[in-house]
Amino acid sequence: MRRRAFDYRRPVRRRFSCWIWSLLLLFVIGGSILFVVQHNHREEDHVESPLLEINSRKESVIHESSRNFTDEILSARSYARQISDQMTLAKAYVIIAKEHNNLHLAWELSSKIRSGQLLLSKAATRADPVSPNEAEPIIKSLSGLIFKAQKAHYDIATTIMTMKNFIQSIEERGYAATVQSTVLGQLAAESLPKSLQCVEIKLTSDWLQNKSMIELAEYTREYSPRLVDNNLNHFCIFSDNTIAVSAVINSTVSNTEHPTQLVFHVVTNGVKYGAMQAWFFSNDFKGAIIEVQNIEDFTWLNSSYSPLVKQLHDNPGVEPNYISLLNHLRFYVPEIYPFLEKIIFLDEDVVVQKDLTPLFSLDLHGNVNGAVETCLESFHRYYKYLNFSSPLISTKFDPQACGWAFGMNVFDLIAWRKANVTARYHYWQEQNADWSIWKMGTLPPGLLAFYGLTEPLDRRWHVLGLGYDSSIDQRLIETAAVVHFNGNMKPWLKMSIGRYKNLWQRYVNQSHPHLRYCLTTS
Repeated sequence: MRRRAFDYRRPVRRRFSCWIWSLLLLFVIGGSILFVVQHNHREEDHVESPLLEINSRKESVIHESSRNFTDEILSARSYARQISDQMTLAKAYVIIAKEHNNLHLAWELSSKIRSGQLLLSKAATRADPVSPNEAEPIIKSLSGLIFKAQKAHYDIATTIMTMKNFIQSIEERGYAATVQSTVLGQLAAESLPKSLQCVEIKLTSDWLQNKSMIELAEYTREYSPRLVDNNLNHFCIFSDNTIAVSAVINSTVSNTEHPTQLVFHVVTNGVKYGAMQAWFFSNDFKGAIIEVQNIEDFTWLNSSYSPLVKQLHDNPGVEPNYISLLNHLRFYVPEIYPFLEKIIFLDEDVVVQKDLTPLFSLDLHGNVNGAVETCLESFHRYYKYLNFSSPLISTKFDPQACGWAFGMNVFDLIAWRKANVTARYHYWQEQNADWSIWKMGTLPPGLLAFYGLTEPLDRRWHVLGLGYDSSIDQRLIETAAVVHFNGNMKPWLKMSIGRYKNLWQRYVNQSHPHLRYCLTTS
């Protein structure tokens, strides 16, 4: 048979192999499965999204309900804030209405203010925000009354002036309350427990009944050369608290190698003079000399010499805690002891734990006052004690100058007389006659009088704060030469800090018959 030419042959049909068909089938099945799964997933998302939205709303509601009421009152959009603002404005209109004798309007405003205060108090107690239903009637009624007050010609200028006066009166009352609190705290700190008052009464009785004791005290004061011997170590204490002074002296002589080289000069007032003398005559202080003087015998300390005494005479109603003459005697040390060259001043509320005699050989580099500085914290700098808005202060003193502490001070009396520190103290007392530079205390005038004349001592010589700070490092207390119970919690009071009380009590003669009797009967 004759074959066709190559170009005219019929093409052969090609068939797909089995593995290709299997692969296509798998793709179809897989696509179907993915379609079904995706469809179901969309339906689940559609169903779950409202649930998530509902849950998120619930969480936001819970969060809002547990919202702190302070945040609520500070929020500009809260009902509590609106009520609070309206109450503040309403209070101003109450004052204005009373001044204009519109007592009915003042009563209406006061009534709505009380309702607002009650609502805010309830909201704060339950820790929930003020609801619209609760707030709406009060806001509407207050708005109506405020509009009524404005129509009564209480214009905005009058309102602003009244609010300024109202704020000023609040500030003045706040300041008065602060001063009163300070004075009452100081009064509590300076008051004696009944047991110690009992001791002083019995000691005074002993003094008045024992003439030989009186004669011996006068003879010792007039004829004892040790009182003016500059080869001995002299200390001065000004106080009307017999037991406190006794603890200071006892702790000092107990921590020195040569107590017979110590001389203590005590000045008290006329009421406590007899008790002081009787106590120191009836107790042994290891051979130390103790001189007790009565401030009323200082005839030179009069109103013509001392501005402080003049202020006391001119203002007999001044609270004695503001300007106690005994406390201010520390500025007259050279006048009280004209023959002495160096002396250590001790406050009545200190306890001595180390030998202080090395301080007498300490070089003060020409300065008058050796003291421990207290400017480790910012609030012990000059600007915290003095009024630097006064040109007298701002032009002469550095507001960032470091403060220092009274309580344990080394005074070079030769340098004192040369610098005439007492005259500097007098000058500042005269400038402060209207209390414009400082309000109370002896430290502010001390900072002024001894400015540029103070030698900083090692901090371990004098540790402060035992009368108010219960968290002082024990290692600091143990290494301190002197610990100071400055503050209102004095160690002889029931409100003293228990952790420190034994530091003071161990230097009190508990075996004295008067003290034992008064402690058991009071």
